[in-house]
Amino acid sequence: MQLGIRAHDCAGDTFEELIGNIKAQGLKCIQLAPGKAIKEFVTDNCAMTPGMALYVKRVMAKADMDVAVLGCYLNLGTPDPEQLAETQAIYKSHIRFASLLGCGVVGTETGAVNTTYSYEEANGSDEALEVFIDHLRPVVEYAEKLGVVIALECVWRHIVCDVKRMRKVLDAIDSPNLQVIYDPINTFRDGESVDQEAMMNEAFELLGDDIAAIHIKDFVIEDGKIVPAEMGKGIFCFDILMKWLKARKPLIHVLMEETTPENSEAARDFVLEQYAKA
Repeated sequence: MQLGIRAHDCAGDTFEELIGNIKAQGLKCIQLAPGKAIKEFVTDNCAMTPGMALYVKRVMAKADMDVAVLGCYLNLGTPDPEQLAETQAIYKSHIRFASLLGCGVVGTETGAVNTTYSYEEANGSDEALEVFIDHLRPVVEYAEKLGVVIALECVWRHIVCDVKRMRKVLDAIDSPNLQVIYDPINTFRDGESVDQEAMMNEAFELLGDDIAAIHIKDFVIEDGKIVPAEMGKGIFCFDILMKWLKARKPLIHVLMEETTPENSEAARDFVLEQYAKA
């Protein structure tokens, strides 16, 4: 695998310093959320020009690293037409940016049925799924024109809350430019028992061919809720995931989450050790 990290979880006053610090850890790729990771200049729609994309590309090439995921985590489920139009425009600017940058995928979660991007039971309804598919379709069509892959991430609180619903979205859109970022823990629900092996096996069976990148982290359960933990100090079954990655997804981008500048090297060592054991 090619192990990386979310750039905004790392330290650096400038983008070049940030990438240099990540390279020094021996990591191979990043997830780049421009507005979170880049501090010395603006990165809004107006600013995301070809010049900026090619600058980022040069910095990454100098470090011999990939932008595995260009993050654009906005609410495509919103019922507000103006908010939706603005959100779709931002997705399109990221797609244009990605086409010049040469990144792996433009990554996103799947939103909520309200304007506040918050959990409610209606997120899990069939109606919500149809709305999301309708709102996603023109974004994927735009990505097709520019040869960019959009990758969706399941989160149990969001509209695409499990791998079965993800399969429905992939089949409904039916595009080679729509794939998946798989984060096993995001599908584990608060208040429910977690059969990690069964849930991961279901994900591999339903989505395996469409998984383009992996998010990896650890967790514990506190008061019935899933809570992030430092890598290796929780109860996530790394062995199940690593065996599958090693057998079926050589060289896939694997991005660590919930790290800090203080513990990222220990997290890196732990993940690499788990992969070596698989």
